[in-house]
Amino acid sequence: MFGIVRPCRHRLSGPLFGEWMGHLCGLCLTLRDVHGQWARLVTNHDGALVSVLTEAQAPAMAPRRMAGPCALRRMRTADVLDSSGAGARLAAAVSLILAAGKIRDHVADSDGALARPLLAAAAGRAAERWQAAGTRTAAAIGFDPTMLTDAIARQAALERAGGLNLAEVTEPTETAVGAAFSHTATLAARPGNARLLTRVGQRFGRLAHLIDAVEDLPADRAAGAYNPLLATRTTVAKAHERCEEAVSGLRLDLAKLDLERPALARALLGDEVAAAVRRTFRPILRGTAEGSCRRPLLALATADGMPPDQPEQLGPYNPIAEPGDLPPRPGLRRRRSCDCCDCADCCECPDCCDACDCCDCAGC
Repeated sequence: MFGIVRPCRHRLSGPLFGEWMGHLCGLCLTLRDVHGQWARLVTNHDGALVSVLTEAQAPAMAPRRMAGPCALRRMRTADVLDSSGAGARLAAAVSLILAAGKIRDHVADSDGALARPLLAAAAGRAAERWQAAGTRTAAAIGFDPTMLTDAIARQAALERAGGLNLAEVTEPTETAVGAAFSHTATLAARPGNARLLTRVGQRFGRLAHLIDAVEDLPADRAAGAYNPLLATRTTVAKAHERCEEAVSGLRLDLAKLDLERPALARALLGDEVAAAVRRTFRPILRGTAEGSCRRPLLALATADGMPPDQPEQLGPYNPIAEPGDLPPRPGLRRRRSCDCCDCADCCECPDCCDACDCCDCAGC
């Protein structure tokens, strides 16, 4: 699973977490039912937001069913979105088309194993199949897939052009996500929401682009690869300011939407997006690993405000620290053996609560 929205049971408590898992599992099973087992590889948290928004506006457009046991649910059954629902199919189409574009981008950059011609050719063929499958599904529910494919092509052209500002670089992502979010209003027969949902999608697309750029910054700097922040000479502090503005705008726009079931959509696109911004920027801007897990220590020490390369250091918050090196913390009880978390405020812990329910902190 990937994406910037990563709810945990502590932040998204009560029935909302079950509803969220119904959307995520529903997306996975829709991909399987409509496009085959391999398509499930593109399941992602952010894609599931499309079906969440559709259900929030018109619950009848998001039918549910009981899914059988799954290893990722510890062999439990679950109430999930049915693959016949228009929201689930839109989420599947968007996920497939964007994943195809991402693969082509990695192939073009010869990233990692894709520098090998045989693997690059296989990945390219997979991208073609996924884009064709996503295009068919999008057309079946009245969504114009060229809104996404054109944005992907324009993004690649902008990266080659250079000399642009940050707003120009993030525009294709904003446009693509805005189009997908806006189409949920069409599916739900709520045309009055379309303009606001376009703006919600644009803000979310900007956030996703910037967060991805910040997370990739050390690796891109070391490899000499393209990164939006490096290309536009944008500091991490400035990117954080842009993200905070987008979060504030998201909350205002969500409050104005005409939603029949607003709770989950507002929790995900409001609280969870804000948590994603904190998770990404706080360790860097503070120059400390406090409150973060599985991330190397970064500091703003260079003249241009970009985090420098920094060697790994053993410590209580370092991903390579041995289990025995982790000091006990008052109030922290472990349900099972897990060394990813040792913070007092687990709700701000970026990964451990998202990956498992290893935390049982008092006050969470």
